[in-house]
Amino acid sequence: MTGKVWTGKVWTGRVWLGLAAALLAACSPGAGGAAPAPAPTVHPESGLKVIPLTITSASGTHRFRVEVAATSAEQARGLMFRTRLGPDEGMIFPMNPPRGASFWMKNTVIPLDLIFIAPDGRISNIAAQAIPYDLSPLTSIGPVKGVLELAGGRAAELGIAPGDKVAW
Repeated sequence: MTGKVWTGKVWTGRVWLGLAAALLAACSPGAGGAAPAPAPTVHPESGLKVIPLTITSASGTHRFRVEVAATSAEQARGLMFRTRLGPDEGMIFPMNPPRGASFWMKNTVIPLDLIFIAPDGRISNIAAQAIPYDLSPLTSIGPVKGVLELAGGRAAELGIAPGDKVAW
């Protein structure tokens, strides 16, 4: 029976082994190239998409998971009324086309660091430890392609400074 693949209703052992190997290969993460990218996550409180963001500084590469405030309504709300923000969490406000930006802390319960990101991806300036509920404008130096909000004091804690590179 070694020369035959199919004999009536009985499969040979060699065919079973080949089928099992093919199924295992098809189910493995490396099948057909790289493993599939994980589905985008959504923040449980805001409902906004969460993406990875990195800041490369003299002190190393710092990785964050940030909510994306993409629409005008999402940007207007920002982190208002939130009572906590994890140390490696934040919110990015993309600006396309790049433009001058001005933020305030109206209805913002927690202190924040606002990191203004120039069109070349480098930090132009940081408004550190913004005071909750303060209506004073916190503005960018020049046009920015995004503003990143982190928990207050986190930029200084990690050694993040103007000139550092931000990627998302």
